[in-house]
Amino acid sequence: MPLPSYAQIHSTYSIVAIDHEAGCLGGAVQTHQMSVGARIPVVEPGIGVVNSQSAMNQMFPDIAITMLRQGVSVQKVVDALIASDEGAAYRQLAVLASDGSVAAYSGERCIREFGHFVGEGYSVQANMMTRTTVVDAMRAAFESAPGDLAQRMLAALQAAEAEAGDIRGMQSACVRVMPNDAKALPWQALYDLRVDDHPHPVEELARLVRMRHAQHTDQAGHRALRDGQVSEALDAWSAARKEAPELEELGFWQAAALADRNPKADSIAIAAAILRESVLQDELAEQWIDLIRRIEENGMLEREGAADELIAAIAKSTP
Repeated sequence: MPLPSYAQIHSTYSIVAIDHEAGCLGGAVQTHQMSVGARIPVVEPGIGVVNSQSAMNQMFPDIAITMLRQGVSVQKVVDALIASDEGAAYRQLAVLASDGSVAAYSGERCIREFGHFVGEGYSVQANMMTRTTVVDAMRAAFESAPGDLAQRMLAALQAAEAEAGDIRGMQSACVRVMPNDAKALPWQALYDLRVDDHPHPVEELARLVRMRHAQHTDQAGHRALRDGQVSEALDAWSAARKEAPELEELGFWQAAALADRNPKADSIAIAAAILRESVLQDELAEQWIDLIRRIEENGMLEREGAADELIAAIAKSTP
């Protein structure tokens, strides 16, 4: 049975999953080819997620998403795609719908070791693995991992790699999570992170996921401040800075927001301390102080005098 001309040998291990409580769905993947994230996972907000892999049929994702949009069940989507494909024996496919239903398929001619497992609201699948233990390790890791959906899917990738993963090694990885809302726009992605070429792509992806999670925590702090919950904002911001200290700009905007929205003397002092911790320890300190003045000039700092008060507090706290 020859492979169709549109197929690509794209061995991989991957996961598709949904988080009903958080209202999001997505997928994650690693393979020993570059730029896997350019192809999978395909995540359509409020519709579903599709991973087509092994000898990849690149037509599957678009067809599957169209069928899901028309209300076709995931099992019927998988059955129809496989029935229509003369290379089906070489394919691996996972389809998740926005209601959490999942179906998966592994053709009998996938390169061993291969297999899949469909759980409640997720599916893990792998082929060309070094060991038979990869799929079960992914399942166990996803089900037991703490954190949000991206962090739990990342745990599944890490578990696969701990079992030696792809027999050829590793090269690229991706995690993509969207709101489970058909009105969501592409820029509203919760996670859209790709590692196109790296000697340790899952490790690098973990670094990116950590930083993106810190951004979400930071954003929660800004929402709390807007609601007048200063203590909650400070707690969230501290957690974000601790999780991703290399994202020094988090602290700059935290301090600016605090000085602007809560003009109490102790808040200004806290804002100055955040700035000192975050951005005033390097050779660009003067530029960051200048930026405080500039964002008041253009109206981003809405309270008149906020910049001067913050800069004065920085000077006062200088050793």
